[in-house]
Amino acid sequence: MAKKLTLLISSVIACTYMANAQNRTVSGTVVDSQGKPIPQVSIKLKNRSGGTTTDDQGKFTLPVYPKSTIVLSSVGFLNKEQDVDGQTTLNITMESGSTELTEVVVIGYGTASRKDVTGSIASVKAEQLENENPQSVSDLLKGNIAGLSVSQNTSAKGGGDLLVRGKTTLSASTSPLIVLDGIIYNGQLSDINPNDIQTIDVLKDASSLAVYGAKAATGVVAITTKKGTSDKPVLTANTNWGLATLAQNQRVYNGPDFLKWRADVGRAGGTRPSYFYDDPRNLPADVTFDQWLSGGNKDLDPVDIWLDRLGLVANEKANYMAGKTVDWYDEIFRTGIRQDHTVSMSGRKEDVNYYMSVGYNKNQNLIEGGEFSTFRARLNLEGKVTNFLRIGANVQYADRDEGAIEADWAQLTNLSPYGDKYNADGTLRRIPTDDSGLNARNPFLNMTYNDRMNKQNTLFASLFAKVNLPFGISYQFNFSPGVDMYRTFNHNSSANPNVTIVGGSASRDQETRYNWQIDNLLKWNRKFAEIHNVDVTLLANSEKYQTWWTQAANQGFVPGDYLGYHNLASGNLPTVNSEDKVYTGDALMARINYSLMDRYNLTLSVRRDGYSVFGVNSKRATFPAVAGAWTFTEESFMKNISWLNYGKLRLSYGINGNRDLRNPDNGTVDPYAALSQLTVNKYQTVDANGTPAEVNTVVIGSRMGNENLKWEQTTSLNAGLDFSILKDWISGSVDVYSKKTNDLLVKQSLSSVSGYQFVYSNLAEVKNKGLELSLTSRNIVDGNVKWNSNFILSLNRNKISRLATPNDDPGNGWFIGQDIDVIWDYKVLGVWQENEIEEAKKYSKASIRPGDFKLEDVNGDYVYNDDDKQFIGYRSPRFTWSLRNEFNIFKNIDFSFQLISNWGQKKQFNQAKNNPGSVGFMRSTSYIQPYWTPENPTNDYARLGSGANGTSFNVYWKNSFIRLNNVSLAYSLPKTLSERMKVRNLKVYINVNNAAVYAPVWNYWDPQNDGPTPRYYTLGLNVSL
Repeated sequence: MAKKLTLLISSVIACTYMANAQNRTVSGTVVDSQGKPIPQVSIKLKNRSGGTTTDDQGKFTLPVYPKSTIVLSSVGFLNKEQDVDGQTTLNITMESGSTELTEVVVIGYGTASRKDVTGSIASVKAEQLENENPQSVSDLLKGNIAGLSVSQNTSAKGGGDLLVRGKTTLSASTSPLIVLDGIIYNGQLSDINPNDIQTIDVLKDASSLAVYGAKAATGVVAITTKKGTSDKPVLTANTNWGLATLAQNQRVYNGPDFLKWRADVGRAGGTRPSYFYDDPRNLPADVTFDQWLSGGNKDLDPVDIWLDRLGLVANEKANYMAGKTVDWYDEIFRTGIRQDHTVSMSGRKEDVNYYMSVGYNKNQNLIEGGEFSTFRARLNLEGKVTNFLRIGANVQYADRDEGAIEADWAQLTNLSPYGDKYNADGTLRRIPTDDSGLNARNPFLNMTYNDRMNKQNTLFASLFAKVNLPFGISYQFNFSPGVDMYRTFNHNSSANPNVTIVGGSASRDQETRYNWQIDNLLKWNRKFAEIHNVDVTLLANSEKYQTWWTQAANQGFVPGDYLGYHNLASGNLPTVNSEDKVYTGDALMARINYSLMDRYNLTLSVRRDGYSVFGVNSKRATFPAVAGAWTFTEESFMKNISWLNYGKLRLSYGINGNRDLRNPDNGTVDPYAALSQLTVNKYQTVDANGTPAEVNTVVIGSRMGNENLKWEQTTSLNAGLDFSILKDWISGSVDVYSKKTNDLLVKQSLSSVSGYQFVYSNLAEVKNKGLELSLTSRNIVDGNVKWNSNFILSLNRNKISRLATPNDDPGNGWFIGQDIDVIWDYKVLGVWQENEIEEAKKYSKASIRPGDFKLEDVNGDYVYNDDDKQFIGYRSPRFTWSLRNEFNIFKNIDFSFQLISNWGQKKQFNQAKNNPGSVGFMRSTSYIQPYWTPENPTNDYARLGSGANGTSFNVYWKNSFIRLNNVSLAYSLPKTLSERMKVRNLKVYINVNNAAVYAPVWNYWDPQNDGPTPRYYTLGLNVSL
């Protein structure tokens, strides 16, 4: 009994001692080599659980054991280990170092230190780009991630499409999967406020993507939003105003030049003497008035005759006589006003971490009438309920207004400078000239008379609970609902002279989209014998997506359509439509990360997906992956290589899927793509009593079912090298990859004898390979000037290796053995010159004249047909690169600029054909550009009104470019002054986006865009209290 009592007392004393030892705390401050505090430093207990981060003053508090060692890591600094040794206060200095090794990245359902990652993952820190005033997620990514391309979006909304490692599909979606705070996000990127973003990680290889299975073949963009870091609340306001202007003018002819051009149009016809189109008041010395008159009526005004010859109609001639012109170019384009304001508050108090923000963004386009606005709000909240339970929520709300109607700038080449914008009564003219049969329309009709409301309200949330279970196991439950509500109301007013429906027309479209996801995550991490580390992640996921769409429309409103879409009932031809869609999915996933001696890493994963959209025989698929990494600089035989600071080799292999099959007609997910359609119609009949009646019918639709429809599958092999050399002066990574995507989803046309028009099938195969290089250099690290550079190079090649049949598909532009974006057309050799006309006459079916484009006749039969078409280039770049330089001057001034480039691609430029189509140049105008004449025998542009050479062809020009994408300058108030003003930080910044473009060949609008492209000027203020 005494022994038992002694043992019990000893146990209680030991447990009390251990508890007290473990609960002792150490506090301190972390600073850099210049004594400035470092916020958000990750501090962890070595070989034990527990950790914290520093606040914005670099301070921390952490429970420790008596002989603990803490490990500190932060972006831009070398990792550091610090022994506690019974101390209660620590002042720690961290040295600058490579940013590549110390940062934490998202790996899918978790995070990892970059040095432990086995896959290909690239990252962007939003804080580094805040001086550039990014307006969207796309702006943060553009030119900053190897292997990721961002298209140019010129709308007031901004943004741009994302493409990771080239096209791997023919008709399914190529957009990467978006993951927001660890949850798959189905909403629009424009609903995410860039000011709320902490980091973005782009997952590119099969190992990194495999945990997302059937959704990830086109890459993953993982966005992490901000959390509270300071023990005291931090209030931050970021506000800016800006201008949107035309980056490059593409003018049309003004009045006098328009008449000279029209005269050349007439001369190009070749049926009249050149002087026939000259101004009779300014004839050449060797031409008499009678010659010019050419038998015309001498009693008429010669100027009136001349204007008739140039194709001018009554009001054009009247305006010419009155000296009146309309500058349609300046009327359509304007300087747009832009504004963006965000206020956020964040903090961390004991067991609660919070971040909340509200933001308002309103952008005018550079086209009259164009506008976009959005209100966005976010709440990130996490709290510790007990020692084993944490709960939290990440909630995002957005209210978008995209209802603005902008002027129709595409009318520019149809509008005469001698036309009229208004009628005599002040209303807008339907056609600016008296040419009633003309295609031209007043570009301001729709924006003036019609009305549109396009409002979209979205709510996305992630509610989670984290539970610490015995044996080091943790469980996390995520419930992520999303609700999108769309209202699109349109009114085509009867006051609009371009609306031909008497009484006008109106419609109201309303759609609600609801989706939810549930994630059940089990994680276990354990270190054995100081050298083995095992991390296990298990997932069970389920999801549902549902939409309800309803449309009500009417026309012929009586007594009038003054109320537009507010009073649909008063029309005389009502219609109602509706469509509901639903699909479901589920998944099981397992991943094991194993590390040996912090130098050998192995990752194994497998995911099993189910998706209701696919055929009954192919509802499920399995996606495995394996990856390994070797940090060879940790080997003893590498320690003596002084110039090599870090080196890691990576190799991964895996299979990913693409389930994003969309209806090509409207771009929406088609949940019934594997099923046949039934169409409901009505027909009229007469019953036995002679009374008219309607009978409903159900008939088979145009789509044939396919019970074997399944995922596209991408098999990928990736090899990579991460390195840092010369005392971390240069660091970077190199990746090479090879991908094969089979079972491509294709909308296949069917013979009418089948009773159907098309079927969705898995028919084709595409192969991709590529190279990615990312280099970061710390050029100057000491002194009053610091300079860092980042260079990125990417190239991708793809090839169609199989189609639905052994034959090519020229109709879709798909050719076996060729790139998806290959150009198959006639090769333009130049322009037929006057001394070549005898050779041109041999093309008897072409009616070629001097000034027409000369096409290569491959087989020499003097007939242009498909046998003469060639592969003449590619629409996608052969390689892309970007270069960013960042300077810090006297600690308080930051300057940066970024160059981005697409090189080696071609783009359609039929403007060079100088052929307006059926309307003819005598009833239109043109952009100011060269054209062939006998006096200007250019080989790049055809004559005015050039023929088609007896065949249809396109002209392609190289549109390679280098763009000065962003230039920014910021001044931060010195710490001594900010403290006097009772503010934490105050910064003023200015930047120019799309500052300049160099394109050696392309000279029409922007090389990335076929129309007006904006340049943005921004002045902003960032203040933290």
